[in-house]
Amino acid sequence: MTMVVVFVIIFILFILAGTMFFFHHQNKLKLRARLMREAVRNHEFTFHLPVKGLFYGEKALQEALNDLGQDINKLVAQKEVESWQKLTRVLTHEIMNVSTPIQSISQAYLEHPKVVGTSLEKGIHAINDAAGNLVTFVDSYRKLTQLQEPVIATLRLKEFVEGIMVLYPDITWKIDIPADTALDTDESLLRQVIVNIIKNAAEADAKNIKFRWHEYALRISNDGIPIPAEVRRDIFIPFYTTKSTGTGIGLALSRQIMTMLSGILELSEKSDAGYHTTFILKFEQYPNTGNSIR
Repeated sequence: MTMVVVFVIIFILFILAGTMFFFHHQNKLKLRARLMREAVRNHEFTFHLPVKGLFYGEKALQEALNDLGQDINKLVAQKEVESWQKLTRVLTHEIMNVSTPIQSISQAYLEHPKVVGTSLEKGIHAINDAAGNLVTFVDSYRKLTQLQEPVIATLRLKEFVEGIMVLYPDITWKIDIPADTALDTDESLLRQVIVNIIKNAAEADAKNIKFRWHEYALRISNDGIPIPAEVRRDIFIPFYTTKSTGTGIGLALSRQIMTMLSGILELSEKSDAGYHTTFILKFEQYPNTGNSIR
């Protein structure tokens, strides 16, 4: 009789423990669902929730959702690039249609003997200069729609980055990239992306820059003036700039190039330790290392 009572007590405790574990586990899953829902509502598709502590089916589902978030983020970036390309194409065409004749006509008036030396000359000079500046300004944005087609070749990432370092001798560099890491990409286009990021960092008074290869992505961090929270969402918009002498084309162009290279350029929500800003260059292809299997 005593053994039966002990068995019943153990069985009840086992049921209670199982019930508590079940509800605790379900609450954890509910929290995950809420976090992902909030991320999607805030257009933050780069969430990557851990899979530790999940059953194998739940683990597979969470991994699929993490990957799906990355895919959605990439598609959103691609659509943004396509939209800005179309808008830029229309704007440059219309502005050039107006500004080019103004520049040509005003130049002709400046050379007319009835204008030279008169009070009209200064005003027409101003019109001609404004039209010329507008033509130059618009011409720079044609880069957004006239990029070269990528020429894909194998690139040794660490050697490639070290070649860029020499352009900025006043910056202290830290390189955390395995020596055998290689990518199939366009060297010229990728250099343009990285140089744009480094140039912005230098203009933000960065003294230290770090390159780190992590999970098939290149993280570029700097200790320059932090990007204000209120403009973080706008930095990839063409024409947008917080600098008095900026054109607002560098980061927009860089994101477009990464899209052409089947990757994506992002501003990390959390910078690497010891730095104020971290950009992430994610590549679709796996690195070509001695240990990897293609």
